[in-house]
Amino acid sequence: MSVFGLRTSNPAFTNYFWKKSKSYSSNKMTLGGIITKTLFMLVLVCCTAFYTWHLFFSGVVVKWHTSIGALVAVFCSIYISYKHNVAKYLLPVYALAKGFFLGGISAYAHKQIPNLPFQAVGVTLLTFFVMFFLYKWRVIRVTKAFRSAIITTSVTIFLLYFIRWIFWWFGISVFFLSGNSRFAIAFNICTAIVASLSLLLDFDYIHRYLGKASKEREWLATWGFLITLIWLYVEVVRLFKKITFR
Repeated sequence: MSVFGLRTSNPAFTNYFWKKSKSYSSNKMTLGGIITKTLFMLVLVCCTAFYTWHLFFSGVVVKWHTSIGALVAVFCSIYISYKHNVAKYLLPVYALAKGFFLGGISAYAHKQIPNLPFQAVGVTLLTFFVMFFLYKWRVIRVTKAFRSAIITTSVTIFLLYFIRWIFWWFGISVFFLSGNSRFAIAFNICTAIVASLSLLLDFDYIHRYLGKASKEREWLATWGFLITLIWLYVEVVRLFKKITFR
């Protein structure tokens, strides 16, 4: 999907979501604005994640917290996709809901493998900065072919996850998505790599349109970073669990 002639795998940066708005503002997108909003949203994610974590280790069943949080986050994403002007209102709700989801899966992972979530957070942050410097130093150049490859791979991965979810309702397990075989681990490594490379496309878009896109688009840029970072974190958690129980 294109963005002003560019390509990105992140749904928050597609041509549809970044089309010209009917209202125009003299205020333009700034890096400081994106960083501030992203940090604030991450704080909200951490608040509900820590709350769910506390409930879990207090003996409370957090299955519904995790499930409802995931559903609310999906609903918010879909609504933001169609009504991008409400991003600044729904993004805090999305962040809080995602926190419930992440808190639940993280607590369960920590119970199975102590300190795994903290290791996953460290790997996610390290990957973020590595990708940033790789982009900054032009070690990896975001070309048209690169964008197309990441888009195609990302779409394929999400389709496979959707199929897995459908099969799950019928009690069918997809071995290379749910198991801990060598093939499953290899697949998980590939998804983590794709999630990491998606950050480069996000950096590229923001770099090109700083000072050009309207100020309110910072909310969509923030949403895009949250999607990618959370996806990467979840993939790292899944990978560590598979390797541990191998």
